[in-house]
Amino acid sequence: MENKIDHDDIGYNDTPNEHFSEVLDKRISRRNLLRGSVASAISVMMGSATLTACGGGSDDAPVVTKPETPVPVEKLLGFSAVGKSLADVVTVPAGYTASVIYALGDPLTASATAFKNDGSDADFDNRAGDHHDGMEFFGLDSAGKPSASGNERGLLAINHEATTNEKLASFFIHANGGTNTLPRPAAEVDRETALHGISVVEVRKAAGKWEYVKDSAFNRRVTCLTECDLSGPVKGNALAKTKYSTDGSKVRGTLNNCGTGRTPWGSFVSGEENWSGYFTRGAADDAARGNDKSVAALKRYGRNQGAASRHGWESGGADDKYARWNNSKLGASLDGSDDYRNEMNGMGYIVEADPYNKSKNLRKRTALGRYAHESAAFGKTVAGQPLAVYMGDDSRNEYIYKFVSTATWSDADANPADLLATGDKYLDSGKLFVAKFAADGSGSWIELNIGNAAIAAYAGYKFADQADVLVNARLAADAVGATKMDRPEWCSVNPANGEVYFTLTNNSGRTVPDGPNPRTYEDMKGSSKQSGNVNGHILRVKEKDGNASAAFTWDVYLFGAQSDASPGLVNLSSLTADQDFSSPDGLAFSRATGICWIQTDDGAYTDVTNCMMLAGLPGSVGDGKKVTLAYGASNVDTFVGKTPTADTLKRFLVGPVDCELTGITETPDGKTLFVNIQHPGEGTANANIGDPAKYTSQWPGNAGYGAGKRPRSATIAITKNDGGRIGS
Repeated sequence: MENKIDHDDIGYNDTPNEHFSEVLDKRISRRNLLRGSVASAISVMMGSATLTACGGGSDDAPVVTKPETPVPVEKLLGFSAVGKSLADVVTVPAGYTASVIYALGDPLTASATAFKNDGSDADFDNRAGDHHDGMEFFGLDSAGKPSASGNERGLLAINHEATTNEKLASFFIHANGGTNTLPRPAAEVDRETALHGISVVEVRKAAGKWEYVKDSAFNRRVTCLTECDLSGPVKGNALAKTKYSTDGSKVRGTLNNCGTGRTPWGSFVSGEENWSGYFTRGAADDAARGNDKSVAALKRYGRNQGAASRHGWESGGADDKYARWNNSKLGASLDGSDDYRNEMNGMGYIVEADPYNKSKNLRKRTALGRYAHESAAFGKTVAGQPLAVYMGDDSRNEYIYKFVSTATWSDADANPADLLATGDKYLDSGKLFVAKFAADGSGSWIELNIGNAAIAAYAGYKFADQADVLVNARLAADAVGATKMDRPEWCSVNPANGEVYFTLTNNSGRTVPDGPNPRTYEDMKGSSKQSGNVNGHILRVKEKDGNASAAFTWDVYLFGAQSDASPGLVNLSSLTADQDFSSPDGLAFSRATGICWIQTDDGAYTDVTNCMMLAGLPGSVGDGKKVTLAYGASNVDTFVGKTPTADTLKRFLVGPVDCELTGITETPDGKTLFVNIQHPGEGTANANIGDPAKYTSQWPGNAGYGAGKRPRSATIAITKNDGGRIGS
């Protein structure tokens, strides 16, 4: 069943910049093509699929010795692949257990009441938010102090991206499904705004089972109304001034938080993704603004005049907390300090938090640019060299970015006394780059700087200063001719070799090859025809010379596809039934085992299986070969990694109905994996809110967790029954 609303499947880039397909077309071959050509094979990461357990020493040599006992060998991906499933359950391999530990509405304070899950609950500022997304684990020792080796007690910092809605209202949290006409009742708006943001929640292993700690002093909720600090070049700039913060130093809340990251100094970072749809603009706002350059900026981020908001929160009443969702020019000031015409300029950043200290405001790291951020992946640290942060902009035809710090890395900063002060050092000053891909498998990073002639002279927008470049990073990337991509989502760095992986989830409606994927094809979902880059893929990048490199090479690690799809055009990675997937989204490498975890957010293959998570052992850029694809009279070349085997890629988990698998983190020893299950049952119609029999999912209630039958986003803990590491 297709999602009724996919707020992430959007696109605002109508510039003439090259699609990746145009890059590939430059390599068109005039020779005849054997149309059955396919990719060859994906190699095992680190050259080996196994790790050897440590053995004990031995005494000095007797003349006669007994035969040595074989040393146990841990075989990564030694589990049996999970089959595809449409059941309303979480399925993991034999020998593993998955338990729900933290779900929408769970109380975070001793005073908060038990969650009824019938639409009558309130006080969501003190409860788990909705749509659990990216998350990170931060260890604690037995005394409650930060610990890099805390394996049985720690904090989960969890994004709450959005809410489940068919129309305006987030219907599962309102008794009657909520109000889907304007104005929206204030009580409904207050409930919904509190469901967004971030949780920090203590978790622990007690009597062999994981649980969250309801009344922990660490527990914290940040919502889209919680005060945050702007940090970096945009702080204090005219573009950041609002009625709430007339000096441009503050902004209320963080919004539509998706992917996450963990800094080398041990703090939490979160990406603000598709936030623009929460705001509205009046039908005559272009003229009210004098058709100035702000109009072009707003349109580039998807807010044309007259644009309706996602939930109608601006209609909740006269209070300022509702007015801030109207992005129109309503005041008389020249700088926007008497209205919220600039409010959107405070959204769209990587946000940093100290998970251990809830008294400190989150800081929005504006030097990393403003767009629809997914996760932030940090390159390998090398003493004396700058840091690199890799990021994607999740909308159709948007770009891939890299930030390089001015400060060079010091190993003394790996365990600092002040996490956010260390963030100031590395994340508030540096250079922002955007990727341009070449047809020969190479690429370059182009700096987005006001001194770049292409930016300074750009006809589409007149940049005032570097802060303007960062606030309008999409326009700056347009100006330098960055390569359009197919919805860059999560990214992660392979700890074995430092290569960077990007999930490119899909690009609907494509009729010609586009994005960092040369495929365009038709795919049937039941009787419904889908077209374009339907199933997505995973791109990987190898820097030429470290974090500050201006050049890289690239290939495609895996192409998403059904196993029975055409091997010559669609199933280029030759996936089998135990490996096939569609629409990769969440992505993370295990620090303990090096396994690459791949999660899907799929609407194309859900007639066959619910969304899933796979485990892979990748090789490296260039381990495959060039493959030529035929499109009519044209042949297009691309670069494909080695074909995976049963030992290097297999399905590990399948989720409940209508869910998205997202959010992956682990304990330092790799023996517990935490995974988020987002929006189960989102295909339910608002009209059916009173009839649980018509819910498309009743998870996790049907798994024995919590009251009621309304589906809930939730965090699960996965352990291996023999106590081993996950994925072995």
